[in-house]
Amino acid sequence: MSTSNGKNYYPYNIPSDGRELTYGEAVKEALAEELRRDSRVFVMGEDVAEAGTTFKVLVGLVDEFGPQRIIDSPISEPGITGLGVGAAMTGMRPVIDIMFGDFTTLTMDQMVNQAAKIHYMSGGKLNVPLVLRTTMGAGRRSAAQHSQSLHAWLSHIPGLKVAVPATPYDAKGLLKTAIRDDNPVAIFEDKMMYRVKGPVPAEEYTLPFGVADIKRPGEDITIVATSSMVYVALEAAEMLAEIGLSAEVIDPRTTVPLDKTTLIESAKKTSRAIVVDEGYQQYGVTAEIASVIADGAFYYLDAPVKRLGAMDVPIPFSPALEDITIPSAQNLVELAKTLCGKN
Repeated sequence: MSTSNGKNYYPYNIPSDGRELTYGEAVKEALAEELRRDSRVFVMGEDVAEAGTTFKVLVGLVDEFGPQRIIDSPISEPGITGLGVGAAMTGMRPVIDIMFGDFTTLTMDQMVNQAAKIHYMSGGKLNVPLVLRTTMGAGRRSAAQHSQSLHAWLSHIPGLKVAVPATPYDAKGLLKTAIRDDNPVAIFEDKMMYRVKGPVPAEEYTLPFGVADIKRPGEDITIVATSSMVYVALEAAEMLAEIGLSAEVIDPRTTVPLDKTTLIESAKKTSRAIVVDEGYQQYGVTAEIASVIADGAFYYLDAPVKRLGAMDVPIPFSPALEDITIPSAQNLVELAKTLCGKN
C-alpha cells in the first residue's frame, strides 16, 4: 500500500506463488468461488448486480450467476438484512452487502436482536449462516455519514463474529471462511484499500477466525493494528527501525473471536504495546485490546499499554481536518518513541 511518504509496505509473511490481486479482486474471487461451490450462497444488496457495487468490487458476477443469485435490492438496509436472516434460517447462505458501514445502524435490530440470538433462543435448533459485508474507513472525503469505522459496535454483541481483513490475502481467506460458518459474521472492508495489491495464491485456501497474524516481527515494542492501520503500523515500524527500535506488528484479523494469546505473548516479549484502530477511540476496539494485554501481560510490561484511535469527533468533510482525525504513522512513531524513552 502506498503510504504518506510514497513507499510501499507489505507484510513479510504472506504466502505467494507470484500472483497478485487487488483487495477488491480478492473479495470478488472469494465470492465467485463460493457461489460456484455451494448453490445455497447468494449475494443481495443495493447496486450489487448491474453496477457491481458503488466501489465496482462485484462487477461481472451477475453475468456468470444471474440476477437470481446476485440480487439488486431496494434501498432498505433493514429489509436487506431481514431477508438475509430469514433466508439463512431456512437453509440458504446469504451474503448481504451494506454499502457503507455507517448504514449498519439501520441493521441493528436484525443483526443484534435476531441473527445474533436465534441459535441461543432456539436451543441450538436454528442457525443463521449470514455474512454481512460492509465498509469502514475515512480519508475518502465522504464526510460524517459515510466515513465511520463502526466495527466495535457489532464486536460488542455475543453471537456475532467480526472480521477486519487488512490484505488481499486475508480478505479472500476470511470471506470464504465467513461464508462457510454456521454463525452470523460481519466483515468490514476498508473502502480505501480496494485497489491495494498483494499476493493471493491461486490454490484454494481459507483462513481461520481467531488467529492473529504477525505482519512484522520485532523485539522492542508491540503494535497491534487493525484493517488499514496495519499499513500505518508497518510504515511506522520502518521509521522506528531507523532510530534503532524494533517494532512487532500484529494484525488480529478478527476482533471476534480475538486471539488473546498471540497479543499477550508478544507484549510479554517486547514489554511495551500500542493498539491502533481507525474506530473512535472512546469505548472502542483499542480499549478492549489494550485491556486484554494489560491483564494478560501485566507483570511483563515496562510501561502502560497505549491506544491510538480516530479522534472522537464527527468525520469532517474538509480534507485538511479529516486527515488529522485519522491515526497516522507519524503519530504512532511519536507515541512509540515516548513509550520507549527515545524522545
